[in-house]
Amino acid sequence: MKTRKLVLLAFLLGIGVVLHLIIPGFFFGMKPDMMLVMMFLGLLLYPDKKTAFLLGIGTGILSALTTTFPAGQLPNFIEKVITAYFILAFLTLFKKSSNIYFKVLLITAIGTIVSGSIFLTLAMVFAELPISFLLLLIAVVLPAVLLNTLVMAIVHPIVDKINKRLK
Repeated sequence: MKTRKLVLLAFLLGIGVVLHLIIPGFFFGMKPDMMLVMMFLGLLLYPDKKTAFLLGIGTGILSALTTTFPAGQLPNFIEKVITAYFILAFLTLFKKSSNIYFKVLLITAIGTIVSGSIFLTLAMVFAELPISFLLLLIAVVLPAVLLNTLVMAIVHPIVDKINKRLK
């Protein structure tokens, strides 16, 4: 992997960690996962298996270290790796889509739903959910979908312009 690519991916993960730390947990220790947006950005810039692996593992570790959900470390780690490969498959599936901006927002929304659903399922397996799965999905995951999609709508055009200028 090229140094520039690794530095950019590390930079995105660093931004994700900072965003993850400053957003407070608002519902039973759960909060929108802003690290997902940065992971998705990295995969949009470099859609390959090595990048999916690195971003999945890196985001999983950092997310596990900064989670506020009780016993959420292992579910966070596993979920990030699965989500990274899901997004890579989704990107491959919709590779020829003409409207890039719509594709990016759709990937962010669907990826956040998949991520939240996997996390809650794993949290049910490894620990106990404080309330029902459906209520947590509605109260935490759906607002996270809106927030992540909004952030991606703002950040992606900026990153895209910078990336085009660097090439």
